[in-house]
Amino acid sequence: MRALTLPFDPVSRQARTPRGSRAARLLATLTVAVLLVSCGGGGSSAPPVASCTVSQQQSWLRNYFADWYFWYRLSPSPDPASYASVADYFNALVYPGGNPIPGDPLGSVWPRDRWSGYESTDSFNRFFGDGQTLGYGLSVAGLEVTGLPSQPLYVRYVEPLSPAAGASVTRGDQVISLNGRPASELIAANDFAALTARAEGEQLVVVLRRGGVDRTVSLTARIFALSPVPPHGIVTGPTGRKLGYVLVKDMITQARTPVRNAFAEFRANGVTDVVIDLRYNGGGLVSVASELAGFVGGATDAGKVFTTLLYNDRKSSTNNVSYRFPEPAATESVGLRRAYVLMGRRTCSASELLINGLRGVGIDVIAIGEPSCGKPVGFLPTDQCGQTYSVVNFESVNALSQGRYFNGFEATCPVAENFSRGLGVAGDPLFDTALRHSAGGGCGSLSLDRERPQMRGVRAERAEPGERQGMMP
Repeated sequence: MRALTLPFDPVSRQARTPRGSRAARLLATLTVAVLLVSCGGGGSSAPPVASCTVSQQQSWLRNYFADWYFWYRLSPSPDPASYASVADYFNALVYPGGNPIPGDPLGSVWPRDRWSGYESTDSFNRFFGDGQTLGYGLSVAGLEVTGLPSQPLYVRYVEPLSPAAGASVTRGDQVISLNGRPASELIAANDFAALTARAEGEQLVVVLRRGGVDRTVSLTARIFALSPVPPHGIVTGPTGRKLGYVLVKDMITQARTPVRNAFAEFRANGVTDVVIDLRYNGGGLVSVASELAGFVGGATDAGKVFTTLLYNDRKSSTNNVSYRFPEPAATESVGLRRAYVLMGRRTCSASELLINGLRGVGIDVIAIGEPSCGKPVGFLPTDQCGQTYSVVNFESVNALSQGRYFNGFEATCPVAENFSRGLGVAGDPLFDTALRHSAGGGCGSLSLDRERPQMRGVRAERAEPGERQGMMP
């Protein structure tokens, strides 16, 4: 990863200074303080549509992209009349990549926008507002076997309160088929859409293998509460050092209390190292990431810049905003200058922001696992006609003005996962590496290249079923 030391506007070549933030019109004020910013007012040229015809929605999108899109001067702006649907026109407006980055001495180019998208407003508000989701709660290791249909497909994560958990599906179960389609066919087509439910009551029939024995599980989709921070733990290493382990799955407001409780316990028990597991964290709220960072650094970093959000040149005068390290209660922070982060290609957006923000104030982040996804940009989610559009509006930089890690962060200790082992327990290669490193043993011998050579260079092009890649205020 090469971090630029001076953030430049994507089109103007002028360095920008952070200023205060002003939202245009609020769609809704969620309990998580997520602001769904509408483009009617506040200087926007995209007022709400009078009715939701295809042509009016397309016209709104064109104006919105021209005003708020981070790459608005570089992206195409075709005539909407040539497109039969809103979806087709949205795709036509997305920046395809390839333009040089102004001021980059190495001649790098802006990558294509693989993050902008949309979903129903009901689904968005359910996840980021209520901390709930609709589905089965089953995630598979599909990315790990991309292009390898002869390889086994494993369950990698199960939401604790989901239908899958209720049916005793566990990490490490081998998936033989989904709704009758064999795993080899799913892998060859890179099609795991069966894991995404469109309505409550939908059925998913999964054939699983555990210990050489196959069983068939029928799951019924329902709305259930997310568990963004499952139970944490404290482990004493071989040299007597205490490690506090916490898995943060989603950067949503429901993560705040359990994260605070975890760090209070770490502080009370005198942990000397903290391990934050972000391997399946696709991001969420910048404010949650900054709070988590504050629990690591404590009073030493309070008031320092955690991240600055930089908008396009049309919005930079009013919408650039810095988030700072908060000062947590003395009993709720560990005050360390080193942190272990377990990560992978699903570590994205606001979870990458945590890594970058900690490094910006001099905290030594030991990243263990695989390269992260590479998403230093974020959204102001905006509603129109029952759809919430998450279009790239800003980039983020840390206190040292470092950002643009579009290739992701490289692992300090490259380690491949073992899906037959639990997360954060003995035998989990990523956690074992953190334990060994904290005791002075370095990264050890679990090389990513040796363990799983096909993994290098494989990137998650989109969020997997049931997951979101997000960074928003």
